[in-house]
Amino acid sequence: MHTLQSYLCGSWQSGQGDPQPLENAVNGETVAQVTSRGLDLAAAVRHAREVGGPALRAMTFEERGKALKSLSAAIHEIREELIDLAAQNGGCTRGDAKFDIDGATGTLAAYAHYAKGLGDKPYLLDGEGSQLGRTARFWGQHVRVPRRGVAVHINAFNFPAWGMMEKAACSLLAGVPVIEKPATSTALVAWRIAQVVVESGVLPEGAFQFLCGSAGDLLDHLGAQDCVAFTGSARTGEIIRGNANLVKHNVRVNIEADSINAAVLAPDVDESSETYGLFLTNVSTDMTQKSGQKCTAVRRIFVPREQADQVAQDLAAELGRISVGDPTERENRMGPVAHSGQLEDVRSGMAQLSEVAKAVTGGLDPHPKGGCFVTPTLFQAQDGSAQVLHDLEVFGPVATLIPYDGSAQEAAALVCRGGGGLVTSVYSNDGDWTAEYVLEVSPWHGRVWIGSDRMAEQALPPGMVLPGLIHGGPGRAGGGEELGAERGLEFYMQRVALQGFKGFLQTHFG
Repeated sequence: MHTLQSYLCGSWQSGQGDPQPLENAVNGETVAQVTSRGLDLAAAVRHAREVGGPALRAMTFEERGKALKSLSAAIHEIREELIDLAAQNGGCTRGDAKFDIDGATGTLAAYAHYAKGLGDKPYLLDGEGSQLGRTARFWGQHVRVPRRGVAVHINAFNFPAWGMMEKAACSLLAGVPVIEKPATSTALVAWRIAQVVVESGVLPEGAFQFLCGSAGDLLDHLGAQDCVAFTGSARTGEIIRGNANLVKHNVRVNIEADSINAAVLAPDVDESSETYGLFLTNVSTDMTQKSGQKCTAVRRIFVPREQADQVAQDLAAELGRISVGDPTERENRMGPVAHSGQLEDVRSGMAQLSEVAKAVTGGLDPHPKGGCFVTPTLFQAQDGSAQVLHDLEVFGPVATLIPYDGSAQEAAALVCRGGGGLVTSVYSNDGDWTAEYVLEVSPWHGRVWIGSDRMAEQALPPGMVLPGLIHGGPGRAGGGEELGAERGLEFYMQRVALQGFKGFLQTHFG
């Protein structure tokens, strides 16, 4: 059994008192333990600001990018070990573990690539300069500079590798040191990656710290130059956003929270089209990959009313082909949900959905293999009137099929009742219908994925988060934004408008 430590102020440290156990979701055995009680988090914040920050800012963007590339390679070297740990603590199949780990190394490599075009100056230009006075002698130029604080990253349980490294890549490349705080329940993978980061020696001391266990009073030590990025439940996001110290000092906060993501099948799509096959495959994948524990997973499936029964039958058949069982056995495509607390939440949510919809496949009966296993479950509602369908995120292999009248306006109106999402997908070969739908839903989403026959053979699924595009969404989804290539650095930098003699600005900030 592993006893997890935190890496703070240049050393690995253990907390005090009774540790919290981390469980194997297949059999309930304790695989690791951790506590952060008694650790000096104020000292960790000072260490980041006073040691890590200056050292990072002394590096060029290209040098930071090379460090990210080295980290990507170092983590990839222990890929097989991480896959085994993800099965032990998280219930991940080999495919699900690779999805998480390769997402981490791929994002690090992507940001190493983006660094090559950022130059060797300690700032980034933001747009073109402009004449401010009667002549061009009085000039204005926006630039972005690294903030002089620390980035605290509070990560979710479902992607202990990818979630941590996508935040770290942006912050470190921007020149801001990080304190990474993984979700305790699945911290084993994150802890092992943290060991590799430290052992690699490619980052200056203080640039990377790792807090394993409770966040304690960490947020109470942050100030105006610091920032917090959180991924997790909307309720926890509200608590973080409302932290008195963060509010007092106007600390930047980025939240990625709940998202009742939707897939929409347009009325022009028939069963013979490539788009229909793509729809079935993607919905099934998004419902079952990571056992449905993805912030981008499909929770609501909207189909024209006259097609609802046929689509329900076809989706049930797709889900029925998913083998569920011990994630260490390669024939299984879905493992358990991550831990017993998550199982309770999923079953509670399924019970609520069963009051307004019927189970087409799966359902509330305990899985015959016990543990934290859940049968992939598709509910079918008679209509979209019950608000619980649009409010309740069951964070597991569960979704509800909801009929609509076939118009783009009604489909969009129903989707937007979710209050803001990370991604919505739409499947159609009708350009006018699709354009109308896209314009209606875009204000409520961070990303709109558009499927058609023309791109079916080359498309990545909508649940895939790509480093070159933004990840986040308005409203219920948290109102935050991550990644998006160079855009991902903006949260960690200060945009400042410089006004002065054009010659000076172009010489020193051009």
